[in-house]
Amino acid sequence: MEIKVGFEIAHATLQPTPMVIMLSIHPSRRQDIIGTETIAAEPNVPIKFYNDSFGNICGRLVAPAGGVTLRGSALVHDSGLPDAIAPTAQQSPIDQLPDDILLYLMASRYCETDKLTDVAWSLFGNTQPGWERAAAICTFVHNHVTFGYQHAHHMKSAHDVYAQGAGVCRDFAHLALTFCRCMGIPARYCTGYMGDIGIPYDPAPMDFSGWFEAYLSGRWYTFDARHNKPRIGRILMATGRDAADVALTTSFGRMDLMKFLVVSDEVVAA
Repeated sequence: MEIKVGFEIAHATLQPTPMVIMLSIHPSRRQDIIGTETIAAEPNVPIKFYNDSFGNICGRLVAPAGGVTLRGSALVHDSGLPDAIAPTAQQSPIDQLPDDILLYLMASRYCETDKLTDVAWSLFGNTQPGWERAAAICTFVHNHVTFGYQHAHHMKSAHDVYAQGAGVCRDFAHLALTFCRCMGIPARYCTGYMGDIGIPYDPAPMDFSGWFEAYLSGRWYTFDARHNKPRIGRILMATGRDAADVALTTSFGRMDLMKFLVVSDEVVAA
């Protein structure tokens, strides 16, 4: 299938303000882009792209006084298959993990493994290590946390989510991946597009989505504690330890968000 994705994000500012943006499709999906992905600013200020330490594509620009509108679009080929399920995927002994994977077992800005290790072991200590354990964690978080945009807060951590039992997609991901780390499963945060493909249409405005990946049997597998079932048409944009590593926009100065529009639609042949 083909999926049309894009965004329009407008910020207002009183003075020239440097920015870093993370709005490009991830390098692992670049071969699926049909034609060219476009990202541009209005007014037409230059954007310099680079790869961060996690391999994500970032852009640098200076928003002029008055503000800037960022627009992006791409047509992406997708298999149309749901997220992979691998019940036999194994959990690797920690001493045998690759060096670059160890980072995803450790605490990070929004994922306090030290505060949740005892909770995690009390809940999941009797589960079978590997896929069964990661799936059990997702099911628990899915049932424990109530979704609602009114529960969103940029300072909310995994421990806060566990205590409050409410949040948005990033909060589901933070709590689940923190539990995975506590149980010895490397896990990383993911952000990207995920439209209403293969499910009933949702009339609410689209948003970027947050999920996580767990490292099992030598590769990364997608898990989504909010929906807790395989989905079709995820298009990855960035990965990191948690949402702090994959902020869509970072401004070095005061900015006000004026518009936020996201599109992720299957292209239906005429």
